Amino acid sequence: MVISYATPRKWLFTIGILGLITAVSFIFSLSIGSANLSYSQIINSFVDSSNNVTKTLILELRLPRTLAAFACGAMLSIAGVLMQVLLRNPLADPYVLGVSGGASLAALVMMLIGFETLLITTGAFGGALLSIILVFIFAHSKGSWTIPRLLLTGVVMAAGWGALISFLVVISPPEKIHGMLFWLMGDLSYDRPIMPGYIILCLGLILALPLCREFNVMIWGDKQAESLGVNTKKLRLKIYFIASLLTAGAVSLAGGIGFVGLVVPHFIRLIVGNEHRILLPASALAGGSLVIVADSLARTAMAPQQIPVGVITALLGVPLFLYLLRRSQ
Repeated sequence: MVISYATPRKWLFTIGILGLITAVSFIFSLSIGSANLSYSQIINSFVDSSNNVTKTLILELRLPRTLAAFACGAMLSIAGVLMQVLLRNPLADPYVLGVSGGASLAALVMMLIGFETLLITTGAFGGALLSIILVFIFAHSKGSWTIPRLLLTGVVMAAGWGALISFLVVISPPEKIHGMLFWLMGDLSYDRPIMPGYIILCLGLILALPLCREFNVMIWGDKQAESLGVNTKKLRLKIYFIASLLTAGAVSLAGGIGFVGLVVPHFIRLIVGNEHRILLPASALAGGSLVIVADSLARTAMAPQQIPVGVITALLGVPLFLYLLRRSQ
C-alpha cells in the first residue's frame, strides 16, 4: 500500500469538489426517470405547499431512493477504507469477511416465507450481525487474533453462506427467484426505512474519526504502531466491528452492491493520500455519489425495465479499477 499525504489546502479543495459532485448527483437523480423534470420543478416541489403529481413523484418516490443510495454508497466506502487498514491489503473490501453473505441469506429466507420489506430489511441486518459474531468467535478462538486467521475465517464463512444461498435459490418457487436475484445484485427499487441507515452511517463516522491518527500509524505495520503506543489488538477489534456494522447497514438497505467499497477508497487515496481524517469523509461523499449515479442509470438505461444497481457499479468499477491498478504500477 502506497503511503502518502496531501496538504490541508488540497483536503479542503477535494472535499469541496466532492460536495459539489454529490449535490449534482442528487439533482441528476431527482430530474431523470419516467418523466424528466427541470431544476425549477425540483426546487418548487420542496417550497410549494400545494400537493401535485410532481411533488409526489420527487418527495415520495425519487428522493427516498436517492437518499438510500447515498447512505448505502457512503457506508460501503467507509467500510472499505477500514477493511484495508485492518487487513493491510489493497484488495480488501467490505464483503471479504462474509458479512454480506449472512445478510443475503437471511433476506432470502424472509422473501421465501413471504414477509414484507420491513421484515426483510430487519432479517438482513440480523443475519449480518450473526455473521459478524460467528467470524469473531472463530477468528478469536483461544485468544489468538491474527490477520491471516481473520481473513481465512471470513473467506470460509462467505463460502458457506454462498452455498446456502445457492441452495435456497434452487429450491425457491420461480415467481420469487427474480426478486431474490435482484437483492443479491443490489436493489433500491422497493420502499425501505431510510433512517436506520443514516443512524448507522453517522455512528460509524463518530466511532471511526477519533481513531484516524491510529489508522495512519497502523498502515505502517504492527511493530511501528506498537512502538508509538498503539494497542493494535484493541484497535483491530474496533476496526472490525465498525466496518462490519457499516457493511451490515449497507447490505440490509440495498442488498449486495459490489465494487464500491473496493474502488472508491483506492481512487480517493490517490487524490488525498492516507490521512484518514480526510480519507473517510471524502470516501463517503464519493461512494454515495457513485451509487446515486449508478442507481439513476439502473432505472433509466433500459426503462421501463430496471437493472440491478450492482450490475451498473460493476460495469463502472471494473475499468476504473484496472485503470487505477495500471496507474499504480
